[in-house]
Amino acid sequence: MKPLLPLADLPAAAAPAPHCPECRAEGYVIEAAGDWTEARVCRCVPACERCGGLGQVNALVDGVPRSGRCACQRIPDRVARFNLARIPARFASATLSTFMTGAMTLGEPKKQVAAAEAMRWLGSWRPGEHGRGLVLHGLVGRGKTHLLIALLRELVFKHAVSVRFIEFSRLLATLREGYSEGRSDSPVLRELATVEVLAIDELGKGRLTDWELQVIDDVISRRYNSSAVTLGTTNFRPGAATGAAPPNAAMIDQNPQTLGDRVGDRVYSRLREMADFIEVGGGDCRELLRALGR
Repeated sequence: MKPLLPLADLPAAAAPAPHCPECRAEGYVIEAAGDWTEARVCRCVPACERCGGLGQVNALVDGVPRSGRCACQRIPDRVARFNLARIPARFASATLSTFMTGAMTLGEPKKQVAAAEAMRWLGSWRPGEHGRGLVLHGLVGRGKTHLLIALLRELVFKHAVSVRFIEFSRLLATLREGYSEGRSDSPVLRELATVEVLAIDELGKGRLTDWELQVIDDVISRRYNSSAVTLGTTNFRPGAATGAAPPNAAMIDQNPQTLGDRVGDRVYSRLREMADFIEVGGGDCRELLRALGR
């Protein structure tokens, strides 16, 4: 058995190439893979000489034998966390940089302001603390989901946070499928309750059946009671229930209903207590891009 060496005498842990054109020295690449976005360790990251590829280092620290996870595992660990988030494939390129570049290219100062506020929120993140969440609101097509996923990406790769993304109508479909196959909804709801950061896309979407309202109440109540960070997007403006009728085809860009109308006052009140609200304004990104011939 080889004698242990002082930690300072061991080779450096494997690190990405500083000028890699594929990962730009991040050490990971994110791509669309089927229905989902997936990350992988970049090919520029070499085999680790420090741990010999085992992921664990044994060394002397102040003369005392110690064992710990090798620093080379930082990137693979975060890649694994990201891949558990279940982010749709269409958002493989969703970053803060692409959002800001798009906002500037389209001449959309309101989107730039929203991104700056979201980045300020991100800058206040403190690992291990129960901070406030964030809800991005605005009309259809303003880039809310892009910005939300860009924040998730930063949380995973910069702060090693465990995150989960779920589009609300997909959650409902998943639960219905489970019921039809005789499965309980408990495992799904338990996962959403316990993940470090949960991001819910399209809050308020649905037919407002009693069951749908019960599902969102259950998810938000569990997160609220455990002081867990919750992020979201919604096409509905913040506000308590007004009793307004749902929008018709001619009013689709006006959204007369509030978020309170869509999720109920109890859920809305808890969201207000749990999260900051940021408006993502400006024009419809899809229409603006079409006007530019893209």
